[in-house]
Amino acid sequence: MDAARTPTPIDRIAEDWVDTLVEFDPTTGTYIGRVSSALPDYSPEGAEAAAEAERRVMQQLASATAVDAVDAVTQADLAAELTLSLAQHDAGEHLRNLNVIASPMQDMRDVFDLMATDSTADWERIAERLRAVPAAVSGYQRSLAQGAAQGLVPAIRQVSEVAAQVRRAAGTAEAPAFAASLRAQAAEGDLVAPALQREIAQAAARASDAYSDFAGFLEREIAPHAPAADAFGRDRYELASEAFLGARVDLDETYEWGIEELARMVDEQERIAAEIVGGSPRPGIVAEAIAKLDRDESRKLHGTAELQRWMQETSDRAVAELGATQFDIPEEIRALECMIAPNDEGGIYYTGPSDDFSRPGRMWWSVPEGVTTFDTWRELTTVFHEGVPGHHLQIGQAVVNRGTLNEWRRQLAGTSGHAEGWALYAERLMEQLGYLDDPADRLGMLDGQRMRAARVVLDIGVHLGKQRPDGAGVWTGDYAFEFMGQHVNMEPGFVRFEVLRYLGWAGQAPSYKIGQRIWERLRDEAHAQATARGAAFDIRDFHRNALALGGVRLDTLQQSLRGGMTGGRHA
Repeated sequence: MDAARTPTPIDRIAEDWVDTLVEFDPTTGTYIGRVSSALPDYSPEGAEAAAEAERRVMQQLASATAVDAVDAVTQADLAAELTLSLAQHDAGEHLRNLNVIASPMQDMRDVFDLMATDSTADWERIAERLRAVPAAVSGYQRSLAQGAAQGLVPAIRQVSEVAAQVRRAAGTAEAPAFAASLRAQAAEGDLVAPALQREIAQAAARASDAYSDFAGFLEREIAPHAPAADAFGRDRYELASEAFLGARVDLDETYEWGIEELARMVDEQERIAAEIVGGSPRPGIVAEAIAKLDRDESRKLHGTAELQRWMQETSDRAVAELGATQFDIPEEIRALECMIAPNDEGGIYYTGPSDDFSRPGRMWWSVPEGVTTFDTWRELTTVFHEGVPGHHLQIGQAVVNRGTLNEWRRQLAGTSGHAEGWALYAERLMEQLGYLDDPADRLGMLDGQRMRAARVVLDIGVHLGKQRPDGAGVWTGDYAFEFMGQHVNMEPGFVRFEVLRYLGWAGQAPSYKIGQRIWERLRDEAHAQATARGAAFDIRDFHRNALALGGVRLDTLQQSLRGGMTGGRHA
């Protein structure tokens, strides 16, 4: 690709769409580094206006002509994403968009974590966004009420859990939460004048009141209509799965593959566990190995401060070593900040750098309440997954490629299956490069890989009502907790949060392992094609070409790497 490609009409359509999307969803604007102090309009009218904007862009794309392969990828990828988004809108998904991890209630709270606090102007924007919380909550409430009137209601388990989350976010005088913590932070130092401190305090109080009122609304108005069953059903699940994969897969075949993959992970774990405790692989040996490692104080971290230091040191070392031997890592993305998230809802995640790199890429660890010790053998591969060569290399590289990729391709395109599939692929790559030679570290990596395989089985099983692998009937939400507990070595708080996430965020959890499967297939295809031509296969070239695309749907990735993405004049 050209180092400084001339923007095309399709680039302009995509760039304009970024502006439009940020207008409708200012939280996305904050995520990509735009200065914003607004919140989205979560009302039914706001959703319809956004859908109409998507229809207009679809028409523009349909009448445009791709002039090169870069254009062809943008045109196909954006059109497919908009088509899917409109299908979800028409199905009324926005009227029951409530879950424990990634719905409007979390979005409007988490966006404050990404806002700058370095100047008085920054704090003025925070105050303005705090003032916007009650209206955003009100609009969201109207959407859920309309959904309930139409019989579109999230499962009771999600409603109850989110109501509890919201009450924690609202906080009390004795236990201040997110808005109150902003008020306290504003009172520190001399950046925020007393008058602005008072404005922030008043806005924070109103935001907390809005959250408290919303919790009551969920309990009074939504919970009585919420179904007991957690399952999405096939029609909803097919849309959800495509949204997270950016590809349609045979869900029944994938379920059977997931069962086989899980058995393979168990076998591999047992063989490595035998290296740790001695003897031959056998049932129960993984638990023996884990118990031995859990007694090893040299592999423990105590407290979040020690966890954060270890994360940062591990990440810095990986960037330095891989940048010298395996990858061309641009200077702009050699900085990765490892952070302890300010909430305790659970989960580990990555946020990409802003488009101008004024905010670096960050790895966030949200530690559930009561969890105070961490084991390095379990978590080493997580740092590679979130950092380099995982998310940070993949997403950061896309941001670097300003000369080729438009802003939508750099910042917003892509799916969980593409990103998380690459991150799991990267975990295995680090094993191949010798970073997991310690059997304990390999066991930790396999613990994560086994969990991801179990999630394929669990997620598809629950939401499609499949037969359980043990033959004891049909999957239910309650069985999901038991099944997950059998296949992961996690604190009960982590297990509970993970399963609640799968039940309410259907299709997301399997996208990791399914994405890895597709990435590995593409690599193996490229290797076979090189061999057939009598040429040497250079895996670095494969990685370079794949990551140069930026974030894309998995169907776009497959078409492009297989040579099916061409444009007009320059194809």
